[in-house]
Amino acid sequence: MKALRISIDQVRHVARLAMLELTDAEAEAYRGQLDRILEHIAELDGVDVTDVPPTFHPAAGACPLREDRVEPSLDRDEALRGAPRVEADGFAVPRVRS
Repeated sequence: MKALRISIDQVRHVARLAMLELTDAEAEAYRGQLDRILEHIAELDGVDVTDVPPTFHPAAGACPLREDRVEPSLDRDEALRGAPRVEADGFAVPRVRS
């Protein structure tokens, strides 16, 4: 069996950053999946792109953009009318854990 590129400690670190609690089995499964992703990235690193011109956008043609115009915005009361909860003249949202 080949050595994996990512350690179980690195998987657990990424899980902590994403605020995920993983079982040992889940961590090991993600370790294998992340290793396959890293293998693919390493394979892409080997592709010779010296003669490939840089691109701004993969799709040909320009994106149609509308002219910037100042227009009246939505009235505050009208915007808040559909909100489940309003607090201090704004949308009340759940606190984000840190």
